[in-house]
Amino acid sequence: MRRIILILLIAVIGSIGTQARKPNIYKLQVKDANGQTVSMKAFKGRVLLIVNTATRCGFTPQYTELEQLYEAYHSQGLEILDFPCNQFGQQAPGTIGEITQFCTATYGTQFPQFDKIDVNGPEAHPLFTLLKGQQPFRGFGTSKQGEFMHQMMVKRDPAYADSPDIKWNFTKFLVDRKGRVVARFEPTDDMQKVKEAIEALL
Repeated sequence: MRRIILILLIAVIGSIGTQARKPNIYKLQVKDANGQTVSMKAFKGRVLLIVNTATRCGFTPQYTELEQLYEAYHSQGLEILDFPCNQFGQQAPGTIGEITQFCTATYGTQFPQFDKIDVNGPEAHPLFTLLKGQQPFRGFGTSKQGEFMHQMMVKRDPAYADSPDIKWNFTKFLVDRKGRVVARFEPTDDMQKVKEAIEALL
């Protein structure tokens, strides 16, 4: 009996240790569009949709649907966090000021936009390292867009799908109110699917 109790105690302690070592999104910091440091703790208790964006991409019109989501659900606890990234086809050129002006003027965006970052490679921001570490790549889906993206990526790297890295602009990560990264959406995923996942958390 004592042996069973000891085994259970060791298992519980090990579980607590694992949870303690698990990366905590709220311990990270980011820089906003004005270069000011912002703690992710500021968004604690909110549902987060975190997106790496670009202004000259075929997926850039998704800003319209993102803004619609923000306007519909912000009052219920949704935050959309926009991180421009120039790593994919150099499709986010210009300064962060120019990018912000473009987004607000063209798409009327109101959700927070942050400084340009890398999401892959040695200079990848710790936030995106955490996100893709908890929600790896699972494919572009079976739509025409998905098949196009797959063919484009496989020409560049036949083993591209084996990595959790961000594959392209407008990859989205959904974080629940407890800071858990619960879903990843590729740019080819239907925005209705994103909407439904958000609604389930609000």
